Amino acid sequence: MEKIAKLRNVAIVGHGGSGKTSIAEAMLYNAGITNRLGRVEDGNTVMDFEPEELKRQTSLSSAFYQYEWRKNIINIIDTPGDQNFFSDTKLCMQAADGAIVVIDAVDGVKFQTEQAWDLADEFNLVCVIFINKLDRERGDFLRTFEDATKSFKPKPVILQLPIGKEANFKGVVDLVGMKAFTYDGNGKAVQCDIPSDMQEQVDIEREALVENIAEADDELLERYLEGETISDDDLNTALKTGILTRKFVPVLCGSATLNIGPDLLADFINNCMPSPLEKAPIVCTDLDGQNEIDSNPDPDEPFAGFVFKTVADPYAGRLTILKVISGTLGGDGNFLNTSKDTKERFSQLLIITGKEQKPVDQALPGSIVAIAKLKDTATGDTICDPSRQLKIKCTEPLPPLISFAISAKNQGDEDKIYISLTKLMEEDTALKLDRNAETKEILISGRGQVHIEAMTEKLKRKYNVEVLLNTPKVPYRETIKKKVRVQGKHKKQSGGHGQFGDCWVQIEPAPRGAGFEFVDAIVGGAIPKTYIPAVEKGVIEASQKGVLAGFPCVDFKVTLDDGSYHSVDSSEMSFKIAGALAFRNAIKDAKPVLLEPIMKVAVIAPDDFMGDIMGDLNSRRGRVLGMDTKGKNQVINANVPMSEILTYAPDMRSMTGGRGMFTMEFSHYDEVPAQIAEKVIETINKENE
Repeated sequence: MEKIAKLRNVAIVGHGGSGKTSIAEAMLYNAGITNRLGRVEDGNTVMDFEPEELKRQTSLSSAFYQYEWRKNIINIIDTPGDQNFFSDTKLCMQAADGAIVVIDAVDGVKFQTEQAWDLADEFNLVCVIFINKLDRERGDFLRTFEDATKSFKPKPVILQLPIGKEANFKGVVDLVGMKAFTYDGNGKAVQCDIPSDMQEQVDIEREALVENIAEADDELLERYLEGETISDDDLNTALKTGILTRKFVPVLCGSATLNIGPDLLADFINNCMPSPLEKAPIVCTDLDGQNEIDSNPDPDEPFAGFVFKTVADPYAGRLTILKVISGTLGGDGNFLNTSKDTKERFSQLLIITGKEQKPVDQALPGSIVAIAKLKDTATGDTICDPSRQLKIKCTEPLPPLISFAISAKNQGDEDKIYISLTKLMEEDTALKLDRNAETKEILISGRGQVHIEAMTEKLKRKYNVEVLLNTPKVPYRETIKKKVRVQGKHKKQSGGHGQFGDCWVQIEPAPRGAGFEFVDAIVGGAIPKTYIPAVEKGVIEASQKGVLAGFPCVDFKVTLDDGSYHSVDSSEMSFKIAGALAFRNAIKDAKPVLLEPIMKVAVIAPDDFMGDIMGDLNSRRGRVLGMDTKGKNQVINANVPMSEILTYAPDMRSMTGGRGMFTMEFSHYDEVPAQIAEKVIETINKENE
């Protein structure tokens, strides 16, 4: 248990560009793992090592490093902050016990900061805020703190104050120990006196801190209100209690690139962030999901764990990253995958240190480890000892927002696309592959254009497959607006038995979304009962190709009310052909119109961008349904035609400077305006020729 108590699993989360990777690099440098401070701009970081990350100078996938800091074992998870790759952040945060929420002191709280905070709430993670980049021009600690106070609950409380600002930022004051630290150029902290010009501010913030900490402990609060002096030991005990129970969120500060503050942050992780023993237990259920099963971080219990990430490598094979929930996992052996109901054997257990892995003999509860070359186990799966079978519910990846039709650039690579994409999708569960039977396109969907572009770069680098991306075809529909009654008659004589089928049908519009309805109104045996289903089948088959542009016809009602038959020449096939002829005869005169898919879109962005977003949605023929408030942001709900929203992800990102996002789902079909319909029909018919 002592080893488990010294383990910390911490995710570093926040908006893209806030300095998460730089903080991780500073912590590794301070721990003696690296001999120089890695810089994202220089492309020499330990945590960002994929070529696509080095090219874009941003994290595209969560990176892991296990290291030792003052006799504690720290697993840091450096997560992406770009919304294109935030699904990976969500999946990896469920493996953490605490989160460092990084806020840029220049830009303040952004949308992805808020989304990371919401995920921390969802996973019940203990949080600490680190206000970074205080050395930058316009970097403002108090303004950023106020921004966080308005945006987040539980309330943030200041534990550190910066010494100096912008180019003169040189250290921090610790309000708990009432100590000041300045830093030399190598990130070494030197304790010094609290600057005299800060003393008044320090006293005010110290008093506020003591009051906030005391509120987490009823006995301490009573003593504080009675004017009793609170000892440092009592204060530190109550501080940790308040943090672990999420009564408040501590705020630390610094500059990762100058290595000011990451050492104190690492000390704080040791002293105040939870070990697996202090984290709320993960809910486990029986295989049916009906009953909860207790699963404690006890090394003597049967083993249980869950897979939260997979890394696909064309040479090393698949690397499965998992968190041990209970029991002890040995260096080799077997386990049961209850998600797939399969047994797996492994021969080596690994810990992750950036792009490298090191073998270990065992993994205790709370450990984050990797296993290579498992056959069936994938992200989201539960693995356990067969003696206690259970399931752990893993979070779902974020839904895709943009789709492209994907095709091979070189002939003969079609099969390789499927195989390679399947392997990439094991690694990136936010990617979705689909085949549209109607448009006959292979569709790849993801979180944004940058997400898809990075995927194509990986395809080429890892699997030597080059692809072309095109805007997907829109799955239009056709329908009718006028009621008509027509005859469908099929008569053919070719020696021997002929073919004869004769039907009269009434075709009329149905309510939008009603689909197809067939009514048998034959009386007096004008058509035998055995032939009536054939008429319906003929209408259905013919309706799969409308007269305007060949799209399926929907939302209409067919009433079969008369007809005739021949006792010898009639057959099911004859009446099926007659039904198809009736439909084709009717559709031309029934005022056919084109329908387009309408998407329900929710756009989330700061109030400053609402005017631009509304104007843009209107230009896309969108219909705004209403507005809501979510934290500091506004939410616009609108219906927008699919044809106008296919490339919205990059446009939205550009319009809001990366501070907005949106969700999208299919809503319904609606009529295309006549002028636009003419152009669409003309374009599609030309393509079909």
